[in-house]
Amino acid sequence: MTDSKRPGKRERLAGAAAKVLHEQGVERTTLADIARAADVPVGNVYYYFKTKDQLIQAAIDEHGRELDTLIAGLDRLETPQERLKGLVRGWMSRPEMTARYGCPTGTLASELDKRDDGLDKAIAAVMRRVLDWVETQFAAMGREDARELAVALFAAYQGVSLLTNTFREPELMTAEGRRLERWIDSLA
Repeated sequence: MTDSKRPGKRERLAGAAAKVLHEQGVERTTLADIARAADVPVGNVYYYFKTKDQLIQAAIDEHGRELDTLIAGLDRLETPQERLKGLVRGWMSRPEMTARYGCPTGTLASELDKRDDGLDKAIAAVMRRVLDWVETQFAAMGREDARELAVALFAAYQGVSLLTNTFREPELMTAEGRRLERWIDSLA
């Protein structure tokens, strides 16, 4: 990538924070780890982010941007059924990564829930946006139980992510993805 197309330091730090926090966890990650992953001198981190919590918030914002990009792509699909199945395929597209580290957003939410700094609410807001979007898709399919179906779909993904990570078995995620696609088809 040429320098003119390379993201700025702040953006690189936010992206690196999301990646490193996912791979190492909140408590084990240092500002130096994130700086190294972003290819930014550690002293420069403080110019953009004064605290680790600000970097965690930047990682949460990065998750939100990734979600916006995903949803924008899915919204171009013709039917709500296709959009939901596309979401499932996206969720299930990296089973090896999930086997090693878990769901990026779910594991961060779980870790932040143990803290008393309000960041748990920020990650919850990102996850709620997914849940609300899924509910909208089920409602567009004419389902009066759209909220319950949205919770069931999201819970199935989070559950299989946890099991895939716990047992280090990527094939669990692949199998559950196929099952969820059949389930979505059965609801149409």
